[in-house]
Amino acid sequence: MEQMQKYLAFRQRFPEFIYERYEIEVAPRQVVLTFHFSVPGLADFAPQWTLPLPEVPVLSPAHPIFRRLVFSLGLVELVSYWKIACPPVVRIRCGQLDDWQKQWWKQQYLSGLGEFFYKNGITATLEDFMEIRSEGEDIAFDGSARPLKGCMIPVGGGKDSIVTLELLQAQRADSCCYMMNPRGATLASARLAGYQEEQIVGIHRTLDPAMLELNRQGYLNGHTPFSALVAFSGVLLAAIYGKKYLVLSNESSANESTVAGSNVNHQYSKSFQFEQDFNDYERRYIGSGVHYFSLLRPWSEFQIAGWFARLTRYHADFRSCNVGSKTDSWCGHCPKCLFVWVILSPFLSTGQLESIFGRNLAEDETLWETLCQLCGMTVEKPFECVGSRDEICFALRDAIRRMEQQGETLPLLYQRFRKTPVWTQYQDQANPYYDYYNEENLLPEVFDQLMRQASCALKEEHGHD
Repeated sequence: MEQMQKYLAFRQRFPEFIYERYEIEVAPRQVVLTFHFSVPGLADFAPQWTLPLPEVPVLSPAHPIFRRLVFSLGLVELVSYWKIACPPVVRIRCGQLDDWQKQWWKQQYLSGLGEFFYKNGITATLEDFMEIRSEGEDIAFDGSARPLKGCMIPVGGGKDSIVTLELLQAQRADSCCYMMNPRGATLASARLAGYQEEQIVGIHRTLDPAMLELNRQGYLNGHTPFSALVAFSGVLLAAIYGKKYLVLSNESSANESTVAGSNVNHQYSKSFQFEQDFNDYERRYIGSGVHYFSLLRPWSEFQIAGWFARLTRYHADFRSCNVGSKTDSWCGHCPKCLFVWVILSPFLSTGQLESIFGRNLAEDETLWETLCQLCGMTVEKPFECVGSRDEICFALRDAIRRMEQQGETLPLLYQRFRKTPVWTQYQDQANPYYDYYNEENLLPEVFDQLMRQASCALKEEHGHD
């Protein structure tokens, strides 16, 4: 059955999705959150989150803001289960949403599911894809000030969050690292950055097995806005631990659509639009006092790669490959692996790159089509968290120049790229990413000054002063 036909059939067969309730179970030094969702006639779901608690939480689980954040986290979590059958009505029984909130959540769902709809061939509009009905009691609003200082820094084990950790070394004493389902690369990154065990906040999120089983049975599946989970859970943890800032590592490149000429963006919940929307919502309806922003928003992936190249002590341990995430390894065959190779190649030698990935990815003929997608020779970029088409082309151009100047034989993929019209287009252009600073950001002044100083240092280091 075509996916659009499935979508319509499921919506008719399963007309409602229900957010029944959330449970907050406090135990010594941890709290367990359980969300209860149901699709009547299909399945019940009960995903869980386990969060550590400090000895004296700045925000206690009994506080209304804690409950507002947990309720909101459930509103993000539910979309992973809603997409199984895409019921036209979402009924909220454990909280109250006004008309503005309903519209806000619908917009976040639609934008965050852009890839899901696109890849499944589903046509959906803001007006028709979902109706939200809320029937629960409102949670009291308490915007009273609490003592907050320092940063909560989400760490994923890749180069971006490592660059953030290094740029914020001066704030390390008052900061913590936040990790969802910690693994080798995330823990290694924090420890190499000098964070002590008590500063590493690891949470554990579990998916309901019923969702995975329904996916295997052929129900609808696809990408959901994961970074929105990081936003709400990160603010919750920052408030619990008394941190003033939740500091993300999303760069300006995340704003580019994955499908050219459309609004479909694999990285929507990493975009500046989401960052603005989230802060607006948090101030109006939660009031935690935590400021959510991305330190790297002024930079491109190209600049991040240039800064990361100097951080050699991390090179053996960082990981950005989603395919190899369960084994904490680089698969060496996916778009994410090739992107990281390419974006680092202007700054690291082939030998250094091979020591990271275990082989020369640029000699792999099977990755040619992926390279074409990365640098804009096709309508679609890979549906991965990768840089903009423009900066990838400049990275290839600069890497080729470096290799030719050093008398190094170009690897197969770079030889092929050099023969394309894209090479002709970029070969004589000045690379704007050595002197790039995106003013569309939400950085507080002290962080803005830090990033401008780092930008100047990066330009000087690479001879673009």
